[in-house]
Amino acid sequence: MTKPFIHDDFLLETDASRELFHRFAKGEPILDYHNHLSPRQIAENHQFADLQEVWLAGDHYKWRAMRTNGIDENEITGGAAAEEKFHAWARTVPYTLRNPLYHWTHLELTRFFGIERALNEQSAAAIWEEANRELPGLRVHDILTSQRVTHLCTTDDPADSLADHEAIRATDLRTRVFPTFRPDKAMHIVDAAAFNQWVDRLETTVGSPVRTFDDLLAALKRRHDDFHEIGSRVSDHGMNHGFQTPCEVAEAARIFANTRAGKNGTLAEQDAYASRLMYEIARWNAARGWAMQLHIGAVRNTNRRLMRALGADAGCDSIGSFTRVEELAAFLNALDETDELPRTILYNLNPADNYIFGTMIGNFQGGGIPGKIQLGSGWWFLDQKEGMEWQLNALSNLGLLSRFVGMVTDSRSFLSFTRHEYFRRVLCNLIGRDIETGALPDDLDLAGGLVSNVCYRNAAGYFGFS
Repeated sequence: MTKPFIHDDFLLETDASRELFHRFAKGEPILDYHNHLSPRQIAENHQFADLQEVWLAGDHYKWRAMRTNGIDENEITGGAAAEEKFHAWARTVPYTLRNPLYHWTHLELTRFFGIERALNEQSAAAIWEEANRELPGLRVHDILTSQRVTHLCTTDDPADSLADHEAIRATDLRTRVFPTFRPDKAMHIVDAAAFNQWVDRLETTVGSPVRTFDDLLAALKRRHDDFHEIGSRVSDHGMNHGFQTPCEVAEAARIFANTRAGKNGTLAEQDAYASRLMYEIARWNAARGWAMQLHIGAVRNTNRRLMRALGADAGCDSIGSFTRVEELAAFLNALDETDELPRTILYNLNPADNYIFGTMIGNFQGGGIPGKIQLGSGWWFLDQKEGMEWQLNALSNLGLLSRFVGMVTDSRSFLSFTRHEYFRRVLCNLIGRDIETGALPDDLDLAGGLVSNVCYRNAAGYFGFS
């Protein structure tokens, strides 16, 4: 009988790798501290209608591959029937060899549906029927429980209501679910119309007018307090700006007033204004004992035609080149000078910059907090085997891998928790190879302690969720 593609020792090349994974990594639960899952679907214990909804809806990784394979947009994000879209994906899968999508697809089919066959045009109809029969037993809470997710942090705008999170608390779900404070839209003043629409939403949420920069700070601080009250201990920022362009409060107030009056800000004004705002938010984080995540290096929404048709996050983003090293250092230093630098995770999207970020984190460690400043896990285009290994190697050479807080899904799909397994296999294989070659001592308990800590325990200590 042919061995299944996804088997017990998938990606584990040595005896030491296999023992590390099965003894020390496999059994650890999951703390997923960054994702884009829907709080509404968690609150409602959503029942997915079919395999297309749970697997393809919103998954821009798959959309990019399907476009590259010549699939018509109607069968990707358009009005085609759900089964037709699934068959279009099945036709694409054989062409994803050596793309991480091939691994993820079959890992998810195996773990969630018990399907060990390859997905292709010939097997698609049978797999569609078989997987859909399993879906009634894979409501959202079933998935979280089966994956042993202890804590989960969604990504939430300050203008969003926290009603879904209140509703989650009223359920019997054992997974602790918390919002993450993501105020990106408060920074984007180059489009005054969109900015003002967002400020209007924030006014409605806080129940008071936001006419001045002081009003904005007060409203955001109130929402920061609300997030803290419901359990949040993390902010998140997708940014290539807002580091350390000197900006006094009066200048930020002038820029805000002009934008509120309908005048588009310049890129230079956005940099200055966002720097002031980021500085204030970082200080709140430090005062509350929160962690701060900075996602740096994305060039977003480059295809304007698809942006107009589909909106953001349609799969038209790229890796950028980060050139603002001195400004990032100045931002971190300004907070460190007054002992207001919070726990910070720097996610780097360009592998060429791994050593820049890997050395930057060492500059601001301290305060008696192990791994206070982190080099975040392989992110977005780098959350695949090679990208993970690059990040792990850079961190190992420049810092302390043993203090790393591990992997996140960074996903909109509830089936993406298998990325934690994928990461754990890559981690164990990397360390196991070093043991086999003599680069690390043949002490599996020593290496296994590192593995267990990176897989779960470091994150549990770092974030301090109750």
